[in-house]
Amino acid sequence: MTAAAAAAPPQSPLSARQGLAYGLLGLPLAFVALPLYVLLPNHYAREFGMPLATLGAVLLGARLFDAFTDPLLGRWADHLFGRSVRAVLAVGAGSALVLALGLASLFYPAVQGAGALTAWAFVALLVTYTAYSQLGIAHQSWGARLGGDELQRGRIVAWREGAALVGVVLASVLPALAGLPVMLGVFAAALLLGWACWTRAPRPPAVDAGIYRPPQRAGLWRPWGRPAFRRLLAVFMLNGIASAIPATLVLFFIQDRLQAPPAQEPMFLAAYFVCAALSIPLWLRAVARWGLAHTWLAGMLLAVAVFVWAAFLGVGDAMPFLAVCALSGVALGTDLALPGALLAGVVAAEGDSGRHEGAYFGWWNFATKLNLALAAGLALPLLGGWGYTPGTRSVQGLQALGWAYAVLPCALKLLAAGALWRLVLAPARHGRGA
Repeated sequence: MTAAAAAAPPQSPLSARQGLAYGLLGLPLAFVALPLYVLLPNHYAREFGMPLATLGAVLLGARLFDAFTDPLLGRWADHLFGRSVRAVLAVGAGSALVLALGLASLFYPAVQGAGALTAWAFVALLVTYTAYSQLGIAHQSWGARLGGDELQRGRIVAWREGAALVGVVLASVLPALAGLPVMLGVFAAALLLGWACWTRAPRPPAVDAGIYRPPQRAGLWRPWGRPAFRRLLAVFMLNGIASAIPATLVLFFIQDRLQAPPAQEPMFLAAYFVCAALSIPLWLRAVARWGLAHTWLAGMLLAVAVFVWAAFLGVGDAMPFLAVCALSGVALGTDLALPGALLAGVVAAEGDSGRHEGAYFGWWNFATKLNLALAAGLALPLLGGWGYTPGTRSVQGLQALGWAYAVLPCALKLLAAGALWRLVLAPARHGRGA
């Protein structure tokens, strides 16, 4: 952290009302992420019989498109903030409507036949991803513009991610307990409520003060000129790939490696996300003592120490896997609450607050989507090549699933921890900022 960041004026903590008004939109945005990135691949493979190679290609193509549009959506967010808060909220309302309709069309396609279904899924994913990204980037940029010191930034992100975890838990249990129609209805209602609360959230001071200057065309690439951003993004991408692979494969692991009954699936997902939500206040206390980066490093190491045991689990090991899910959820709290707060600190330290948050979060979301694209586009076809197919009971196929689900992510997480130490913490100790 640079001296400029350290010298930021102190702020009173957000009240619960203010934090909830801003953060509640995180609930539907995370709610929709689980169906899009976790449930949908399994749904199309099992319900519609889409081959894994085809499914991987569709997801890879759509997610790559989504990733490459995020920087442009980030620049658009900066432009909207430059116009007015009303413009940000109005475009957000349109995106929310498109997002609700797009998700429904993905789970209830209006076509039949392999070719038509593939085309429908691809186009619907493009539309849904774009609306989701626009709304998410604008919301993240809003939070970053609220400013504050490390702890205040951590609180702002924690409100958003705490609400997000509630959304993920709802999305993980509703399909099994109440069915897809109820899940989609709850999502639409939560999206409307989240947007309404957002209109009453604390407003970025630079916008209200009227001192914003629209970014020049070069503003799209401005973050890449900041070494601190490049270092942090490298860590974020390594860590993100480590998380994206098991997110893509978790239902296959539960159904085929553990052979757990469908009624237990919500239990595993809920344990993971509930423990993540409960851990966030504890991690924020650690931030006050150790700082953002050191606390994130502790979370990474905890994740590896816990999750590697999943590689040794097999048929009937539901309770041990539940313990792995719960403890991994505790580690997840750092991934959710801290990287975005670190990025907000980089923006402030580089003097780009109130001007270029959208550009930074556009590239940040680009990295997130690229991770998810690579996880689906590479892991699924690779598993198919190794002999795994959904429903298999072959030793070779199940062994490949276990290694892809547990061992590979742990190796990548260790690489991310090493990169965090080398690229972020070491430069900070030498006064080069992070």
